[in-house]
Amino acid sequence: MSFVLLGILNSQAAGAVAAAVAGYVAGGEEGSDVTTVDKFAFPDETRTTLATGLSSARRALAGFSNSSVAGYAAGGRTPLDVATVDKFAFPSDSRTTLGTGLSSARDFSAGFYNTAVAGYAAGGQAGAPVSTVDKFDFSDDTRTTLGTGLLSARWGSVGLSNPLVAGYVAGGVNSSSNNISSVEKFAFPGDTRSLLATGLSNARSEGEAFSNNAVAGYVAGGTTGSLVSTVDKFAFPSDTRTTLGTGLSAGRRNLAGFSNPSVAGYAAGGESSGGKVDTVDKFDFSDDTRTTLGTGLSANRRQMGAFQDA
Repeated sequence: MSFVLLGILNSQAAGAVAAAVAGYVAGGEEGSDVTTVDKFAFPDETRTTLATGLSSARRALAGFSNSSVAGYAAGGRTPLDVATVDKFAFPSDSRTTLGTGLSSARDFSAGFYNTAVAGYAAGGQAGAPVSTVDKFDFSDDTRTTLGTGLLSARWGSVGLSNPLVAGYVAGGVNSSSNNISSVEKFAFPGDTRSLLATGLSNARSEGEAFSNNAVAGYVAGGTTGSLVSTVDKFAFPSDTRTTLGTGLSAGRRNLAGFSNPSVAGYAAGGESSGGKVDTVDKFDFSDDTRTTLGTGLSANRRQMGAFQDA
């Protein structure tokens, strides 16, 4: 009997999944660019602000995560574009800056990740839109650049992650200054690229994204020329798209997204028709219902990056 019980306990331990810890919203613009990093602790969503922020004040940066290990804040504008990649180690939240940053200084890139394997910064603009996809190996933070980048140069896209399966880059603004609806998929581990048959429900840019690992990815808000509150949901692994009946609490762009997988996704800050906001909307993954946190960001701001320890 003791042998059987021990086997059960060992099996449970082997299959255990660490609880999500927190979501982070980094940098952005409040009137001037800031180094601020706000942290929302799960499950009660209390907000604190890290004692150590970004290595420089900047906006329009990309974020990606290596769960239980570190979060990354890549590129941005200070006001000149930078290639800097800051790394925040979990659980201490201490910051270092990688010796090798992005392959070019740029802003408005999209971040996605393959947990325990690599993080990616896709597209962006460096005077003009680019199609570059940089990959950072989590084992040593070395950077390579994928031989196959995006199908077309773009900025203002968002990144979705289905760890161990694929990363996605959705929407954005192309070289002709047009919003696009396309969604490209990079299959792990080979990073082969394909184009989804069904893209976003409308062509838009400067939204945000969050993911429920192995279940679905969400693209929220942005601009079509007008601000939208739309939230599109892509079910994994079929990649079929639906649009939530309830979108953001207001149309807004230049917001940031993070998630507590299996629990909820969050859409933080940005700019609405009335200007910059500190609002954080929460979407419950059990039924996709939306609530708004009583405590938002530490200030009204836009063009942040986000990552999570989850």
